[in-house]
Amino acid sequence: MKALVYDDVETLVYRVMPDPVPGAGQSLISIEASGICGSDMHAFLGHDERRPAPLILGHEAAGVVMGGALDGTRVTINPLATCGLCRACKSGRDNLCPDRMIISMPPREGAFSDYVVMANRNLVTVPDDVPLTKAALAEPLACGWHAVRLGAAALDMPLADAKCVVVGGGAIGVGAALCLRAFGATDIKVIEPNELRRATLDLIDGFDAVPPGAVEQADLVIDGVGYAATRADATAITRPGGVIMHIGLGEATGGLDIRRMTLQEITFIGTYTYTAEDFRQTAAAIFDGRLGPLDWTEERALADGQQAFADIRAGVVAAPKIILRP
Repeated sequence: MKALVYDDVETLVYRVMPDPVPGAGQSLISIEASGICGSDMHAFLGHDERRPAPLILGHEAAGVVMGGALDGTRVTINPLATCGLCRACKSGRDNLCPDRMIISMPPREGAFSDYVVMANRNLVTVPDDVPLTKAALAEPLACGWHAVRLGAAALDMPLADAKCVVVGGGAIGVGAALCLRAFGATDIKVIEPNELRRATLDLIDGFDAVPPGAVEQADLVIDGVGYAATRADATAITRPGGVIMHIGLGEATGGLDIRRMTLQEITFIGTYTYTAEDFRQTAAAIFDGRLGPLDWTEERALADGQQAFADIRAGVVAAPKIILRP
């Protein structure tokens, strides 16, 4: 098969790789759409020790099952494999499984390729009227769904009455904003420093895109970036008794004003991916239109992946998400 392989820092090579072989309870999926995630960009820049070269990146994917009992089924892929037996899995918090493993991290190759293998229990069937390019958004949108679900439970007021702010206008941030709306929030702002990106966000219904410094206070803040600067912004604008949901993995340390968080009883909750149920619910929300038309992506050929990553790095991509197509 052909695949886009991360070979070295800022170096992706489109070349032939061995075809994956499904085992018991698994299916071979012919990939038709695979999104570029922020974590893929971190790896590309050499900032993610969990993803050493050489490696096939990509974990936001949808395609068609090839062979086996599910032959021909259109599916979106939950890329997070878990044991199903531990305390976390049995309690419905399978995203915290100690043996969790996501494709695009060794030893599992990712979905920037013609084919990928995944357990059947990680596949969600996609209706015929839903484009697979939209179904591939289930993974990043599920991160926002998970964060909003937890944030709504921690908040001391209904989401409909809350001032909600999302930091970052990439796909994670946009997805979180759309999930906030689906959960009933009505006052939603997305902070995005890139003027080109903000112009695209202005075309999406359900929230307002604003530059940094435009928000003074919020009840619920979702940091979809995860840098020291964005954490500092989040702790500065969260009102006393408010909630910060932290999704982004930009950098590991810095930014939190612990004294203010303590004195003002600000709740900080870290979130990792989503549960299997979150993923299924997000996919259902995509299929029935609750998350909007999802027309804010840009499509490019997988063979042109190196340029796509370079353009994202240069800040010249207006779309919150680039979808690569083999």
